[in-house]
Amino acid sequence: MKTLKIFFIIFIASISAAKAQFTKAELQVSGLTCSMCSKATEKSLHTLNFIGDIKADLNRNVFVITFKKDVPVNLDQISKKVEGAGFFVNNLKATFNFDNVKINDNAFTYGGNSYHLVNGDGKTLTGSVAVTIVDKGFAPASVYKKYNTTDKAETNGRVYHISI
Repeated sequence: MKTLKIFFIIFIASISAAKAQFTKAELQVSGLTCSMCSKATEKSLHTLNFIGDIKADLNRNVFVITFKKDVPVNLDQISKKVEGAGFFVNNLKATFNFDNVKINDNAFTYGGNSYHLVNGDGKTLTGSVAVTIVDKGFAPASVYKKYNTTDKAETNGRVYHISI
């Protein structure tokens, strides 16, 4: 009976934790000059286990990415795959589901990493919200400089800076 209770508690905790995640993203890539460049980048991104679907918009050099449900997303791996294909991330806007996420001092954790809201100002976030990653390697230098802060958050993972 005791084992059944423990299993039930772990099951409920995993269900509520799974609701908080990145669901999709709009990735703008600079340096794409042709459809072959786009295809190479798309092929490289498809190797990531958390990406479900990718749709390319060649007119805007944008990839609309849908993430797999309940699989943690690693934003740094996205940037590395784009750079590995020979291009650069110009902008990454991701949609995050804030249901069951505690935000303390404009920060929250997900997948072992910390996310600092640079313009949160105590806003209450619920449901799906589009956030823009403003760190170096995810945004133009002017945007990065505008939001650059030196956070010393207590985390074993990386600290990302995001804007709403």
